[in-house]
Amino acid sequence: VQLQASGGGSVQAGGSLTLSCAASGNFFSINAMGWYRQAPGKERELVARITSDGRTKYGDSVKGRFTISRDNAKATVYLQMNSLKPEDTAVYYCNVGSDLMIPGYWGQGTLVTVSS
Repeated sequence: VQLQASGGGSVQAGGSLTLSCAASGNFFSINAMGWYRQAPGKERELVARITSDGRTKYGDSVKGRFTISRDNAKATVYLQMNSLKPEDTAVYYCNVGSDLMIPGYWGQGTLVTVSS
């Protein structure tokens, strides 16, 4: 499985960004797609994941601000990030796997920087 992420960048606090991640290759075992993030000096944490039937899981710090969606036909997952805060600054990693709760394949990270 290969993952191609895009959409990172710099934005001011309160702004919005959309990340996307397209998967290619062997999809047989892929059910869940989503995002994790890692800020400097911190552990990698869940941002949001979504299954092929639309079940979602969000990290507590992004609930109500971020929305995850996916296009199954395109094997692409999107993360709409609104009301961004400086503490959202991190490298965001796309991840796909067979289970909503368990990370699988990792994509390359994309940097999101939120300035105050």
